[in-house]
Amino acid sequence: MIDNRLCGSWDMISNDNFEGFMTALDISFAVRKIAVLLHQKKVIEQMGDIYIVKTLSIFRNYIISFKLDQEFEEYTRGMDDRHVKSVVTWQGNKLVCTQEGEKKNRGWAHWIEDDKLYLELYCEGEVCKQVFKRINS
Repeated sequence: MIDNRLCGSWDMISNDNFEGFMTALDISFAVRKIAVLLHQKKVIEQMGDIYIVKTLSIFRNYIISFKLDQEFEEYTRGMDDRHVKSVVTWQGNKLVCTQEGEKKNRGWAHWIEDDKLYLELYCEGEVCKQVFKRINS
């Protein structure tokens, strides 16, 4: 079962090696230069057994919905525009997504530590580490 502390709205406070991660995804130079300057927000919601993760910025938004432990077809529109087979599982204290497709060793992991949301994005040996603080409503 998902750690309900993940649910809520989060504001990015650090973003390490985002450009390296995007380079591994073959994202163009111009888009990478814009994307590293953006301030992202993350919204995680649960609706029954469906989970929704929204990554929001003024440049692009990316929304994914899934059921735990069920493989699904994902189109990474607005990121690298690839079709991947994804599965999200709960592993220890982390929500982990494995994405199978053209790129190797691709996926992400979210977890809570010290009242902050941590996200690692990984692809072909590149790891981007992001940290978010909760937005109080």
